Amino acid sequence: MDTALNYNYRVVKQFAIATVVWGVVGMLVGVIIAAQLAWPALNFDTAWLTYGRLRPLHTNAVIFAFGGCALFATSYYVVQRTCQVRLFSDTLASFTFWGWQLVIVAAAVSLPLGYTSGKEYAELEWPIDILIALVWVSYAVVFFGTLIKRKTSHIYVANWFYGAFILTVAVLHIVNSAAMPATMTKSYSAYTGVQDAMIQWWYGHNAVGFFLTAGFLGMMYYFIPKQAERPVFSYRLSIVHFWALIFTYMWAGPHHLHYTALPDWAQSLGMVFSLILLAPSWGGMINGIMTLSGAWHKLRSDPILKFLVVSLSFYGMSTFEGPMMSIKTVNALSHYTDWTVGHVHSGALGWVGLVSMGSIYYLIPRLSGKKEMWSVKLIEWHFWTATIGIVLYIASMWIAGVMQGLMWRAVNTDGTLTYTFVEGVKATFPYYVIRVSGGALYLGGMLMMAFNVFKTVIDGQAVDARIPVATGAHA
Repeated sequence: MDTALNYNYRVVKQFAIATVVWGVVGMLVGVIIAAQLAWPALNFDTAWLTYGRLRPLHTNAVIFAFGGCALFATSYYVVQRTCQVRLFSDTLASFTFWGWQLVIVAAAVSLPLGYTSGKEYAELEWPIDILIALVWVSYAVVFFGTLIKRKTSHIYVANWFYGAFILTVAVLHIVNSAAMPATMTKSYSAYTGVQDAMIQWWYGHNAVGFFLTAGFLGMMYYFIPKQAERPVFSYRLSIVHFWALIFTYMWAGPHHLHYTALPDWAQSLGMVFSLILLAPSWGGMINGIMTLSGAWHKLRSDPILKFLVVSLSFYGMSTFEGPMMSIKTVNALSHYTDWTVGHVHSGALGWVGLVSMGSIYYLIPRLSGKKEMWSVKLIEWHFWTATIGIVLYIASMWIAGVMQGLMWRAVNTDGTLTYTFVEGVKATFPYYVIRVSGGALYLGGMLMMAFNVFKTVIDGQAVDARIPVATGAHA
């Protein structure tokens, strides 16, 4: 078969399998550090096993290794299918895979050893940052090069979201990571004081907004219609959703810096744009859920569709909670508490995790020459295990967070604090144990997925599908 006429499924399959592998690793580290918060002796007095070393490893592994590989896999698949052309460059696509794996391994080695820039979600030191930039620019060349040579006049909306995510993350990473190297393993930020904080949270919140939202909305707009076998509920709404979301998200970062040295007007601006953000976010959620109109019955028997649709429910919940927490009076209670942790994981486990898993379950059989996964029943078990785990996790953190906020601000009639900080920690203990249980269930589901994927791939065959002759916007 002439490879010029085929889609490049090889790199898609590599990234899909890597998604599952890094998902297990990242979630395992998450369970370990959750257990350490309940039982601190579990760090075994070993520097590289301490919470401070493993926590950035966990966040980088689940966001950039698990989430990143899922985005690479799905975007490469979707852009080929909807443009009906092979990827722009097989060589560059292969470089993005191996380069990204090298980034992940470098992070897995350097972070436990204590090499860090100290910036949230941007802890990796400057040599790794340069490699990230090189891989990301190559990713952009492959993605946009494929779009340019497309056989269809129309650019499907999923590609709009993927494209915005790729461009914005490049700008965020390069600007926020600007630093002065001191040694090969140590650098100092190019910015100082409150400017450094503002640029960091411009990056940090838009990492959520573009890496963890826009990119995964690209997945939603392709895989939900495909799995439900229904057209997108409203194409017009999807375009309004796109432009409103990418414009508004950029301005929401200051809500991370309420009651700090950041000028009050900047804090208020961040709050206002965060509240506005509710509208496009819910517009996208409604568009995704209403795509099931006429196909609701499929939810009874299709566990992959369950993953995709329930992820949207968590997306809607998280994007209501976020704007609410950005209100200064609410933030005065929630900030620095475990409520924030519950909110983050409602989005990460519920939205990002479930939509990624559903999409990978869709891809793996098609990349392995199979009609379906090795065990559909195991997908069902994974869904319920993961969902119960999410509910235990976020409910325990919501309760713990509100309790912490109330305890910290409680004062006696003479103005002294009612509770010591240690009393707050002691009261939180049972909720930390529940969180470990929820995280363990979620990890258990991921292990089921890994086994299911392994059995499907090992029995499968290499696939390099022929590009169809007919053209259309949505392959």
